[in-house]
Amino acid sequence: MRRSRWILPAAALAAVALGYAAVAHWPAAPAGAQDKAAAGDGAAPDQLDRTVLPIPQPKRDPITEIDARKVKVPPRFDVTAPKGAPNVVIVLIDDMGFGQSSAFGGPVHMPTAERLANNGLRYNRFHTTALCSPTRCALLTGRNHHSCNMGSITETATGFPGQTGSRPDNVAPLAEMLRLNGYSTAAFGKYHECPVWEVSPSGPTDRWPTRSGFDKFYGFIGGETNQWAPLVYDGLTKVETPKDPNYHFTTDMTDQAIAWSKYQKALTPDKPFFMYFATGATHAPHHAPKAYIDKYKGKFDHGWDKQREVTLAAQKKLGVVPANAPLAPKPEAIKDWDKLSDNERKLFARQMEVFAGFGEHTDHEVGRLVAALEEMGQMDNTLFLYQIGDNGASAEGTMNGLFNESTYFNGVPEKAEDILGRIDDLGGPNSYGHYAAGWAVAGCTPFTWTKQVAANFGGTRNPLVVHWPKGIKARNEVRSQFHHVIDVAPTVLEACGLPEPKSVNGVAQRPIEGVSMVYTFGDAKAKDRHTTQYFEIFCNRAIYHDGWVAATVHKAPWEARPRVDSFDKDTWELYDVNEDFSQANNVAGKHPEKLRELQARFTTEAVKYHVYPLDDRVEERFNAALVGRKDLMQGRTSLTVYEGMTGMMENVFINTKNRSHTVTAEVEVPEKGCEGVILCQAGRFGGWSLYVKDGKPRYCYNWVGLERYTVAADKPLPAGKVTLRYEFAYAGGKPGSGGTGTIFVNGAKVAEGKIGHTNANIFSADETADVGVDEATPVTDDYKERDNKFTGRIRKVTVELK
Repeated sequence: MRRSRWILPAAALAAVALGYAAVAHWPAAPAGAQDKAAAGDGAAPDQLDRTVLPIPQPKRDPITEIDARKVKVPPRFDVTAPKGAPNVVIVLIDDMGFGQSSAFGGPVHMPTAERLANNGLRYNRFHTTALCSPTRCALLTGRNHHSCNMGSITETATGFPGQTGSRPDNVAPLAEMLRLNGYSTAAFGKYHECPVWEVSPSGPTDRWPTRSGFDKFYGFIGGETNQWAPLVYDGLTKVETPKDPNYHFTTDMTDQAIAWSKYQKALTPDKPFFMYFATGATHAPHHAPKAYIDKYKGKFDHGWDKQREVTLAAQKKLGVVPANAPLAPKPEAIKDWDKLSDNERKLFARQMEVFAGFGEHTDHEVGRLVAALEEMGQMDNTLFLYQIGDNGASAEGTMNGLFNESTYFNGVPEKAEDILGRIDDLGGPNSYGHYAAGWAVAGCTPFTWTKQVAANFGGTRNPLVVHWPKGIKARNEVRSQFHHVIDVAPTVLEACGLPEPKSVNGVAQRPIEGVSMVYTFGDAKAKDRHTTQYFEIFCNRAIYHDGWVAATVHKAPWEARPRVDSFDKDTWELYDVNEDFSQANNVAGKHPEKLRELQARFTTEAVKYHVYPLDDRVEERFNAALVGRKDLMQGRTSLTVYEGMTGMMENVFINTKNRSHTVTAEVEVPEKGCEGVILCQAGRFGGWSLYVKDGKPRYCYNWVGLERYTVAADKPLPAGKVTLRYEFAYAGGKPGSGGTGTIFVNGAKVAEGKIGHTNANIFSADETADVGVDEATPVTDDYKERDNKFTGRIRKVTVELK
């Protein structure tokens, strides 16, 4: 008993000491202020200066009294959100055009979007940048994409300001602003904003989601992912997805989002949250459960020309397109449906069935999220923004569509008859497909162009649904004020009762460049406040000002090269979009002075926001050294990796494309022999692997999923320490040429074979280089998916460029 009596006072003294340490770190409030409520108690949160984040802690006088019993505990300083601040959910669908969702008259059944719109607002003049990463950075910061240094995607970044791919510190993300104002924050799904050279365990991780204001992240970092076999991160940690034959990433991310939101409201019910829910759908690859695809069987047999007419009629009926708006002409390269062959029509109709199933499945998952929020009683005070597309529908599937999108990025055309032979695989795990460009044009009805074409509203106009029962009285109304994705962040701040911060984490901030849309919530006829906006992606460019648009198409998505060899040869068009909603009537010839005025205004905006210089190089943009992009492997001719190093994305691994190289593995082979992968890169849809089958060394080169070239020895590896070397002698010529592969065991040649073709530009947007295993999809059918670990020991593997 005596011992326990002494332990308790000691513990108490320890607690006092800890408390004193905390007080010393947070100085106590003056004696006269100690009875006042803390800022975090909700008494006067709006008296805080929220323009400097983090909000400075109050200064408190030091405590002179030695005895804690004689001193009042100072009020705790906690930052809380303004009283009554709403939850915020931003749903962002990928690669869906203005004319695709049923909520805006399109053929893809999206009942969740419809229900939210019918109980909220539809914005029919809301715009994006025409490309994914630029739109996402603009959305999450309130600044133009070039201000974020995201002039394109980070895979094609250059050394020029506005194009470096690295968001500057003076452009703080919305998530960080909200987190430092008392919000819980989370991102789920696609996060294509990290510089590609920073996506590795070596970091830096400053621009990863959990270092960009999000407490929680569950999703993928690249521009796209295999929905059946994604590369997923939980925070900074790569995680393995379940071995479930019915697994689909959109369902997985929704489960994660629902679970996270329940934790928030169970543990901190009075704390609002911000959720960024950005699906990989409906970006290629188009992957959907078969039941959803089959819902659309036969529904697109009428073709894309008829679909444009049907969609326009539905858009007019909904009131999201004026009754007098015509269909703008489609691009000349898009064939008339009735001039296609029967086989082409059969194939292309199925491609659209897959896409529509993909879209409906995605909306279903959004519906599950909405239902969970409703069950928790949260939807009434949740500002829910459902943005249907980060750009126009994608025409990157070219004229025939694609069975494997890797062919597009490597300049390898796919023939319709070849895809038709595998039509039943479209949408499933053995495909990595995309639809024909004609469907993208139809998906952007009533406009002409598509994703990448910032010169036209087909590339930049996307549906936006805003739902907030507590904050918006209007129901099922259309808002037609001109707005842009940079307007989302200031809208959220105003709705949450928060000012724009002038300083974040000690860095003076570049002012937000967007305009809040809150003024439109209660007034359908309010005068536009966003009156000027430039657009530029891959040198396709436009300027909007007071109802006029001047624009020039420099290169279409399916074109291998720009249309002209000099920017001063570009042909500019002019549209009065207050009268010509569809941009169907080019009036440049009638108003040459107005065109010159807008061209001059574009130049002013381009200089102001670091749009210049324009860079229309194509394949060269994938080569970091040529364009001044940072490269983790810059200047290196060899890389040594070790067993257990997996998940190395393409831009942090040494580049073996279009040159001779060797792969040398130091391994130990058990007496009973060994099996499995030693080193591989990418997977089923393009890549290479050095592995052992039946005890014998092999090398397989998978050329864009179309052909596999295998070099195989006929004798097993000897037991003990072995040096296994693969040499590739590049034949030279144009990028993507072949060569000769040779395998050596302990210096002796054991196999040789021809590699007919190689990938010219990329292996994969989401599959990785792995030592000792082939994760995700397999490069070759010689070993099983997820069951191919090397059964010997790998001491090291060195890849050396010649």
